[in-house]
Amino acid sequence: MKKTPAVSIIFPMPSIQDNKPKQYGTLYIVATPLGNLEDMTFRAVRTLQEVDLIAAEDTRHSRKLLSHYHITTDIISCHEHNEQKRAEKLIPILHQGKDIALITDAGTPCISDPGFRLVTAVLAQDIHVVPIPGCCAVIAGLSAAGLPTDRFMFAGFLPRKNLQQIRAIQELAPHQATLIFYESPRRIRALLDQLMAVLGDRQSCLAREITKLHEEFVRGPLSHVMTCIDARTPTKGECTLFVAGAGEPEKLSQQALETLLQKRLDQEHGSTADLAKEIADQYRISKKQVYDTILQLKSS
Repeated sequence: MKKTPAVSIIFPMPSIQDNKPKQYGTLYIVATPLGNLEDMTFRAVRTLQEVDLIAAEDTRHSRKLLSHYHITTDIISCHEHNEQKRAEKLIPILHQGKDIALITDAGTPCISDPGFRLVTAVLAQDIHVVPIPGCCAVIAGLSAAGLPTDRFMFAGFLPRKNLQQIRAIQELAPHQATLIFYESPRRIRALLDQLMAVLGDRQSCLAREITKLHEEFVRGPLSHVMTCIDARTPTKGECTLFVAGAGEPEKLSQQALETLLQKRLDQEHGSTADLAKEIADQYRISKKQVYDTILQLKSS
């Protein structure tokens, strides 16, 4: 790839002091690169230079980014294990009229990353919170996954316990939106097994090491992705998995509905309400219609 010269900012850049609330400081939620340092925005660099303090998920990791852009702002840790206590320390600083930037190791804070507790606590104090948009693995990966983008559902990290994970996938199964998951390289193969068992062999895309040197997109049915994973040991790099949503539900005539319900009633003796909800959700029809049909079948 042809090397491009450094870009100079030739348009006026307003200070972060512009339009800030008069009483308190502002908490800036600053997105940082997923891996490629060139993905940092001009606004993000300026914000980190001008705030009074940076709260970072891992100060050692973030110092590499700050050093690259010659940012000398004071930095303090704020991660999932100390976030609540950090909020108690940072809010008084904001009350003093000072500005704070929140960053995580990569991407946008609060998106399956630390930040939610801090933002919630700050908003409860009527302190201004401003997003500085930029990289996010969900959006970056989705744009190149080759799956529908008009609707998508971000599921993040699923529960680790087997039964809870299966239930979570079952709840997602009927949705027609593209499903998006985060997973570690150590557990991605197990997640693929669970998805295959519950959803079937849907079209998918595994994005790995997005924006980094060994960036990879594996596209195809879940079975193909599993084969590719099995061919390498071990899998490396954080994984974002995209899975096609459910297809259009089968249209049921009233006669077909009655036949289906009669078969289920002959086999099961569960709750009428639960059966009505299950069938209504599966076939996208009125729950009342299903419930009334069940009652008619039972009475006859």
